[in-house]
Amino acid sequence: MPLLMVDLDNTLVDRDAAFRDAVTRFLVEHHLPATEVKWVMAVDAGGYTARHDVAVAMNDRFRGRVPATAVQALLGRGGADHVVLTDVAGDALSRASADGWACVIVTNGRTVRQGAKIFRTGLDRLVQGWVISEKVGSKKPDPMIFHAAADAVGASLVGAWIIGGSAHADIAGADALGLGLRSVWV
Repeated sequence: MPLLMVDLDNTLVDRDAAFRDAVTRFLVEHHLPATEVKWVMAVDAGGYTARHDVAVAMNDRFRGRVPATAVQALLGRGGADHVVLTDVAGDALSRASADGWACVIVTNGRTVRQGAKIFRTGLDRLVQGWVISEKVGSKKPDPMIFHAAADAVGASLVGAWIIGGSAHADIAGADALGLGLRSVWV
C-alpha cells in the first residue's frame, strides 16, 4: 500500500482563515479595533512564530486592555474551533484511500490543538492515521516524524509522497529522507 503523507495546516485546512476568525472574535470580545487583526496575523506569521513570542507581543500591545489569560486562551486553541474541511479536500482524501493509498496527516504543533482540528473537521474518519510533532517528539523537516507516520500505518517510505504548504518543513523534509520521495508544495 503506497503512503501519502499530507500536512494539516494550510494544506488540508485553511489554518490562517480559522485563526483570523478566532482573532476577530477575540478583538470583538475585548472591545479592540478590528484593524488589529492585521497586526496579530503578521506577528503570527502563519503559525510559524513561537506561541510564546506571539503571547509576549500581544501582551505588550494590549497591556491593560486584555488579561494575559485571555491571550493564552486564544493562542492555546488557535483557530481549532474555526477550521473547516472543504469538500474538495475531503473528496481528494476519500479518492486516494479508495485507490489504495494509506493517507497519514503529518503536522507540527501541539497535540491538543492539532488533534482538535482533526476531529472537528472529520479528518479522523478520512485518513488511516496521523502524527503530531509534540506527541512524537520530532518536528518537520526532521526525518523522524515521517518515519513515525509510516510506522503509524505499517507502510514503507519507499515510493511515498508528501504534500504540504511549507517548502522548509514539508518539501525539505521529503528531501531530507534521501529516499527519492516525491513531494508537492501547495
